[in-house]
Amino acid sequence: MQKPGQTLLFDADDTLWENNIYFERAIAAFISFLDHQIHTPEEVREHLNAVERQTVAAHGYGLKSFRRSLTQTFEELAEVPLTGAMHTQIAGFVDSIGDHEMELLPNVRETLPQLAQRHRLLVVTKGDPEEQTDKLQRSGLADFFDAIEVLLEKRESAYRELARRHGCPPETTWMIGNSPKSDINPALAAGLNAVFIPHDFTWVLEHEVVDRAPAGQTLLQVERFADLLRHF
Repeated sequence: MQKPGQTLLFDADDTLWENNIYFERAIAAFISFLDHQIHTPEEVREHLNAVERQTVAAHGYGLKSFRRSLTQTFEELAEVPLTGAMHTQIAGFVDSIGDHEMELLPNVRETLPQLAQRHRLLVVTKGDPEEQTDKLQRSGLADFFDAIEVLLEKRESAYRELARRHGCPPETTWMIGNSPKSDINPALAAGLNAVFIPHDFTWVLEHEVVDRAPAGQTLLQVERFADLLRHF
């Protein structure tokens, strides 16, 4: 078990609360609404994935970006023009995500208070700052964290800069999350330790092979959030 006084950096979406399952439901509804007569649902999803990569690169993450992706996909694949009513329907798929009640992942509410008694906790997420800050407030978890950092992208350089600004010694700092691409691999590359908590519905664009921890660093994998108490 790690000594008290570690710094624990927590991802938010799909680590503290459910997130991608709501996007998946919206995507399923969108594909059904498009009802393409040539492309299979799987092919439509692949097209949407490609559009999302472009949209995220140009406009970042969040619901506004997702709405752009759905609209562009419809315009590129649909056999009819996008009408005002259709646009409203697509917007409704997106709004259903934002309107959804916060659903914490199992054991998060019980585990965080114990961790906060022994360590410094920060939220490190990416996306739209207003959306992410609002979700943290609505989750009821904000009081357990010293700060929230909403990054444009979770790159190695961003982790190094974050660690510098918050005075996080690499040897006692841990990035905890479900995304190999955003949480684990770049944090390890930045010299931090990491804890991987797999989630069954991690966004496909976050999939990546988990890197090995470099010499002198530690990578843990736990299956449940409550398992963090065994290590911290």
